[in-house]
Amino acid sequence: MPGHAHDEHGHHDDHGHHGHGPAGHSHAPRDFGKAFAIGIALNLGFVVIEAGYGILSNSMALVADAGHNLSDVLGLAAAWVASVLVKRRPSARFTYGLRGSSILAALFNAVFLLIATGAIILEAVQRFLSPAPVAGTTVMVVAGIGIAINGFTAWLFASGGRSDINIRGAYLHMMADAVVSLGVVLSGLVILATGLDWIDPLVSLVIALLIIWSTWGLLRDSLGMALSAVPPGIDPAAVRAALENRPGVDTLHDLHIWSMSTTETALTAHLVTRHEALADDFLRETARELREKFGIAHATLQIERPGIADCTLPAECEA
Repeated sequence: MPGHAHDEHGHHDDHGHHGHGPAGHSHAPRDFGKAFAIGIALNLGFVVIEAGYGILSNSMALVADAGHNLSDVLGLAAAWVASVLVKRRPSARFTYGLRGSSILAALFNAVFLLIATGAIILEAVQRFLSPAPVAGTTVMVVAGIGIAINGFTAWLFASGGRSDINIRGAYLHMMADAVVSLGVVLSGLVILATGLDWIDPLVSLVIALLIIWSTWGLLRDSLGMALSAVPPGIDPAAVRAALENRPGVDTLHDLHIWSMSTTETALTAHLVTRHEALADDFLRETARELREKFGIAHATLQIERPGIADCTLPAECEA
């Protein structure tokens, strides 16, 4: 029974978004529109205050932290726009809708943060070569406000970090900022106690390393999604075994698993069977197993009889 069949429960289910991984059948988090609005407003206001006091107090650590907070405002805005675009309905041109925009936003966040980090490192090195006095008390007070604002903003996104890398990016940035602000407070204490102004650019370098460390996983995962890699948490060998173990399936080929968005996974595969007919509920049960075991909500399966080439995509088979 050569032919093609598609899981009708996948591509048109706008309400059943699923996260990646074995536990991916849990529904996507609630709408974070209000969290984005609050987070952007708070951080934008803090950027203005922190940058102003950083310049007045001659603190590179404060200016560096303000620059990072500004990048987070832009990152939050990109993530917010993407979270709205992923809900757009499919069209004749964009047959998956604009779900991939969430992947682009996560990748943008990661790249933009690394660029901002390079600027912080450059300025800190220049400050090491030409040290300047720093107002420690002002640094501590302003950064202390930053701890509260960043910590609260991170809390707004905490519930969505596990199921959506786009939300996870926002959460990680805010948490990193809270830790960074704590570091700035500590640098102010050390400067007051010792008078060593070189502590300020040193803290800037530590800030940069923290940003790189917290951003690396986001960059790796979002880049993998953009390149249609198998999402983290899904074992392609386990998926292949599950499909091969389905009743009536002899073998399979052309198996592809990729991210449609930061919360949805798609699959295509060619299943080979010697049976004249498979069970009526074969496709429905196979799709259900893929959803429940692997969080793959969009499955397209082509049924073939033996005798058709083992691989219908020669360029990939030769690789």
